Amino acid sequence: MKNIKNGIIAAVGSILILSCNKTIDKLQADPNNPTSVLPNLVVGSILTDMSGTVSNASASGAGAGSPVGTLGGVASWDAVHRWNQYYCSNYNYYNTNTYFWQNGPFDGYLVLKNVVQMEKEALNSGYAAVNPFEAMGRFIRAYYYYNMTSMMGDIPQGTDLQAFDSPTPAYTPQKQVFKYILNTLDTANTDFAALIAAKDKSLSITQDIYFGGDLTKWQKLVNSFKLRVLISLSLQASDADLNIAQQFATIYNNSTPAATAKYPLFQSQADDFKFVYQPTYNLYYFSPANYGSISGRYNMAQTYVQALTTLKDPRVFVTSEPAWALVSKADGGLETSGSNSATDFNAFVGSSTGEDITKLVTEASTGVYSFINRKRYFDTYVGEPDVLAGYKEMCFNIAEAANRGWITADAETWYKNGITESFKFYGLDPSQTSFTATFQQPTQTSVGAYTTYPFTFDFTAYYNDAAVKYTAGATGLNQIILQKYLAMFQNSGWEAYFNYRRTGVPAFQTGTGVGNNGMIPKRWAYPVNEQSVNSANWKAALANQQFSTDDLNGTMWLLK
Repeated sequence: MKNIKNGIIAAVGSILILSCNKTIDKLQADPNNPTSVLPNLVVGSILTDMSGTVSNASASGAGAGSPVGTLGGVASWDAVHRWNQYYCSNYNYYNTNTYFWQNGPFDGYLVLKNVVQMEKEALNSGYAAVNPFEAMGRFIRAYYYYNMTSMMGDIPQGTDLQAFDSPTPAYTPQKQVFKYILNTLDTANTDFAALIAAKDKSLSITQDIYFGGDLTKWQKLVNSFKLRVLISLSLQASDADLNIAQQFATIYNNSTPAATAKYPLFQSQADDFKFVYQPTYNLYYFSPANYGSISGRYNMAQTYVQALTTLKDPRVFVTSEPAWALVSKADGGLETSGSNSATDFNAFVGSSTGEDITKLVTEASTGVYSFINRKRYFDTYVGEPDVLAGYKEMCFNIAEAANRGWITADAETWYKNGITESFKFYGLDPSQTSFTATFQQPTQTSVGAYTTYPFTFDFTAYYNDAAVKYTAGATGLNQIILQKYLAMFQNSGWEAYFNYRRTGVPAFQTGTGVGNNGMIPKRWAYPVNEQSVNSANWKAALANQQFSTDDLNGTMWLLK
């Protein structure tokens, strides 16, 4: 009995000794705070960050005033779309139309760090080196680097973001950043092709909010996005090292049939890389909940509205309301002696982004400007999808490449297809001629109180007008860029501004209201804290670009 008792005591003592031999970090480990996570749980956060909608998780409408989207993303009615000159703020207590670009955003690096972690967790979970998370990560890298370098010029760039693990990263010349972007997209295409051939379904159980794990759509996105990047480099088309035209032609010439092509592209708007809003979470920026507080703060911009009315384009009836001071009372307006109807193109007027904000505030209150179409954008909690990169844009990019002689293709076919798809997006089917516009009149003050106005429209007559029908050469190029601008209303992030900066089309409004001595800036300045935290590398980046200061009007390599 004594021996048994002693044996028990020895066993307990051994257990206690083994317990005491555990390292302190194991003893302190919190099972509720894991140090690793499955990669499929990280995907949703990264992809939501890309949409730019995080700050708009409630119906407050605050997102419409956010400076540059959330974590590098851009959503509908974001401040970026004011700088794209689609709409204007007429309520200067919260926002103006000034290009406040003295403190550029490096917040995209926060998302890219999560991408690196997602890729590590995929390998830790037993995935092969080529896996869906790695391939998706390559696209996301290219997406963020493209936007950040296009905004600022030279930026810190490292293959695995080692460069930004330090508070003092060196800056990579812009040309090298673009070479990295193009090469990374090529690798992503190759990896997605291999995964598709292997019938990999790993992403189907993730929070892939864009494509539901469909790798074929991710591959189309990679190649369609690369066409965007190549078009953005048009001013560097003669660079033999980059060989822009040949790279574009290689993709285009090997893009069909999509099911077996080396470089499949978007086939329709069903393939769009778009964020779809939800009625219970991730609400649209505008909604019935914030109608009373912000519906009158924003009116439409002259750059956008005038382009539509000059072409007698009915898309203005969908996105805008008439300037009611120019509409006769007989048709619900405020003008006693006028004869304009609510669907008269003369009744749609946008304010200049360059107008002094104090003057704009006063004028907007009198009904002389068109407001946002409140039926379309305030009537529901889901609005319309935010297209980050889509088929319509791709059509115009291919048309531009054909116009420039980069590829052998019918520029007019792709140009007309882009226009047609944009009309369809707004419910204006080119095969029909009878439509209805719905507006909230000035005497109506609540959501749901609308008046409908029937109108007729002949798409064939519209397209055959000299201002619209495609013409070869420089005129046709300007037509392509203008129609792409119209199709990018409230979508495609920064692309409307990037295309204007590259081509001058359409002519953006300048003046006191834009700040910067009345000029549209060419770039963002770097984050202010770079001047103190990373001064040496910041100064070296400016010197490499021949900038004497961190100049908003400096010409980066991309634009030379």
